[in-house]
Amino acid sequence: MAAQRIVIENCAIATVDADDTEYASGHVVVADNRIESVGPGKAPEGLEDVLRRVDGTGHLVTPGLVNTHHHFYQWITRGLAQDSSLFNWLVALYPVWARIDEPMVHAAARGSLAMMVRGGVTTAFDHHYIFPQGAGDLLGAEIRAAREMGVRFTAARGSMDRGQSDGGLPPDFAVEATEAALIATEEAIDTYHDASSGSMLQIAAAPCSPFSVSTDLLREAAVLARRKRVRLHTHGSETVEEEKFCDELFGMGPTDYFESTGWLGEDVWMAHCVHMNDSDIAAFARTKTGVAHCPSSNARLAAGIARVPDMLAAGIPVGLGVDGTASNESGELHTELRNALLINRLGDRREHALNARQALRLGTYGGAQVLGRAGEIGSLEAGKLADLVLWKLDGIGHSSIADPVAALVFGAAAPVTLSLINGRPVVEAGRLTTADEDAIARGAREQARRLARIADGG
Repeated sequence: MAAQRIVIENCAIATVDADDTEYASGHVVVADNRIESVGPGKAPEGLEDVLRRVDGTGHLVTPGLVNTHHHFYQWITRGLAQDSSLFNWLVALYPVWARIDEPMVHAAARGSLAMMVRGGVTTAFDHHYIFPQGAGDLLGAEIRAAREMGVRFTAARGSMDRGQSDGGLPPDFAVEATEAALIATEEAIDTYHDASSGSMLQIAAAPCSPFSVSTDLLREAAVLARRKRVRLHTHGSETVEEEKFCDELFGMGPTDYFESTGWLGEDVWMAHCVHMNDSDIAAFARTKTGVAHCPSSNARLAAGIARVPDMLAAGIPVGLGVDGTASNESGELHTELRNALLINRLGDRREHALNARQALRLGTYGGAQVLGRAGEIGSLEAGKLADLVLWKLDGIGHSSIADPVAALVFGAAAPVTLSLINGRPVVEAGRLTTADEDAIARGAREQARRLARIADGG
């Protein structure tokens, strides 16, 4: 059967390939779910089976954004503990989160996904680690939401087994038994993980953090993940309190502790990594361990400024993350391009910390590297999956900025005229095509109120 084509022309293009190739006016041809050609000027003559031609005048085409860290369930607990550091924030919210159930998680996942996809995310990621007894199929609820919306998705089956009685941070009723967590992780991999080319769904193993997970669970989860050939994810070096916790409990800092448990390697990425010394950065670079940089969440919880420029200079794979929307209430990744650039310029390197193109690379190719999918997504190149975004830059918010990449990164959040995932339109003229945004908003509001009533004992 002949390929069905979508042709986009007359647009600026930032390919984010190895050479950072850009075209002031060029074309992208999509054939089924793959990019067939990218180049300057008009599309080739004589193309057959063209379903649609898009005039991209006034627009920039980029690869779709890739989110590398999130907690969807937090969509229904936004706006709480507004002035807390991480540990105090967690102590305040763990008792609420421990009362979530399947309908709540499904509604929260739909809200989280809708906000990201509307803003140019084509590959979503979520780290779910709270599984109250009798709450239903929480991981399945997220996966169902992603399938309904047509999003490429990596779901991390998280876990916690170190409650307060064992010196951990979460309350005992919010954690699982070690063996039960490992069994459930393996079941999730066996049920859902698709390692095939072009996969729309992959699973990662993801014990939550050093202060909520036993050493046994960390070690055994790494063994399990490598036996099953899936990636590993956790939180690392997020706060000075975490560093103190690891030193008191394990006699070493977070990076050394992770290395002692098998948690450094090119199949691993960690969220935040704010408090990294030169030795930590060298260890990540040596092992090719990746980082999910979450600038807005780091600022919201006063965690600090991650040394992203130093990480990049050392060759560490770095992507961007929204993080949970209880610590980044906007829930958007495209605004993280701007925030990553601005916040990192407050660090030691100042105006030389990051530029616009480096920020765009973090949100696209860098994220693809971190998720282990750089061969398929993250740049606009012939043969890669057709995950791309057409950003409108001729409106009032951007039209006077001559450099389209600078307009996207430095400017206001740009409207999305068209977003393709796997060659399929998921956003048209700023609205979702695969879901009812108003219904998603209503459902999330209802479940947020329901959770608040339950948490208050109502």
